[in-house]
Amino acid sequence: MSSLDSKITVIVGAQWGDEGKGKITDFFAGESDYVVRFHGGNNAGHTIIVEGKTFKLHLIPSGIVYGEPMSIIGNGVVVDPKALLDEIAYVQKKGINPKLMVSDRSHTIMPYHIILDGALSGHQGDLAAGSTNRGIAPVYADKMFRNGIRIIDLLEPDIFKEKLEKGYHFAKGLIEKSLSKSLNISKEEIFKTYIEYGRLLKPYIKDTSVELYNAYKSGKSILFEGAQGISLDVDHGIYPYTTSSNTAAGHISTGTGVSFHKIDRIIGVVKAYLSRVGESPLPSEIVGPEAESLREKGGEYGTTTGRPRRVGWLDLVQVRQAVRVNGLTEIALTKLDVLDGFKKLPVCIAYDIDGKEVKEMPASLTKYRQATPIYKSLPGWEAIPENIWDKGYEFFPKTLKEYILFIEKEVKCPVKIVSVGPQRHETIIR
Repeated sequence: MSSLDSKITVIVGAQWGDEGKGKITDFFAGESDYVVRFHGGNNAGHTIIVEGKTFKLHLIPSGIVYGEPMSIIGNGVVVDPKALLDEIAYVQKKGINPKLMVSDRSHTIMPYHIILDGALSGHQGDLAAGSTNRGIAPVYADKMFRNGIRIIDLLEPDIFKEKLEKGYHFAKGLIEKSLSKSLNISKEEIFKTYIEYGRLLKPYIKDTSVELYNAYKSGKSILFEGAQGISLDVDHGIYPYTTSSNTAAGHISTGTGVSFHKIDRIIGVVKAYLSRVGESPLPSEIVGPEAESLREKGGEYGTTTGRPRRVGWLDLVQVRQAVRVNGLTEIALTKLDVLDGFKKLPVCIAYDIDGKEVKEMPASLTKYRQATPIYKSLPGWEAIPENIWDKGYEFFPKTLKEYILFIEKEVKCPVKIVSVGPQRHETIIR
């Protein structure tokens, strides 16, 4: 395994999420002092397989499976306290005593956020993103409305009661008067339940901004783990078919409360094909037998929802944007083994929009809905040799290496990490 040469490393998704970030984060996490989540909530899922043991995580950073790095949930993350407590119990049952800190400034998902989430999805109709119904959009909205309840508030009953009074009635009005749904949980029940959540979480609640600032100043190695992918970024993604946070690498400072002046590596994780959970146009989507083969071989079912993912050929318009917006220093290319046996591999290099070739992701929803893929067809390969990670990159099939070189040339970013299986050791550093 290659060691981390840099002190600050960021790993982000370069597509729609589900690119294999958990495995890539896990690959490096054991050599880091801190592993940090900086946005999103338990709508994101990471699956990690270590020595045959599978971990499915939603809030806690992937580095938790090592036991040594400090795992931090930053202030940019929104936290469902019950989901977090369940996940702490889950890793404890797996034999891990979690080294974990949760930012006292993280905003808290309340039961009315979850109810409001489902009601909003129905209201949005064809513009709905395909929510996981975890309350993510409403809690971020409450944060901006300044109706939010933060983790620290759960430790201060008087403040919590004061904020809950306002937040509850605001949400109730939206749910019942604007969206014609029902809020059947009482304010008193929420108060009692969440005060108990606060008591149980108290050992983990810290000022993580100060912790990370001191770690940064003392030269500790910090690994930032992004959730979702660039096309789900609320500013730069396919709006409104996005998540409700910024998924780009530039968000690490606001999502943690530390101004990181020097970031050594920004790794964009790219799956060798495309998958997406949720709604939106998807230019390179495929259906039929090839789609079923990709879905089954790749295990393309949502970690959080279990929903079958939509699949398609690699879209380099999307990856090109990820390189630019994130400032990627390198790409980690995952799931190449899933493409074994395909005789031809179409790669989307541009979109045809109203007769014009477009190489950058359009902001216009009209244009994105009209986009059809312009493909370059590359030869496939039969199978990746067994135990290739022990032999080295030079033993890859020639056409597989050509596939990698083609990606590098098109998006102008080197592919330095190649993953050919779900387990940590099934990885090659070029």
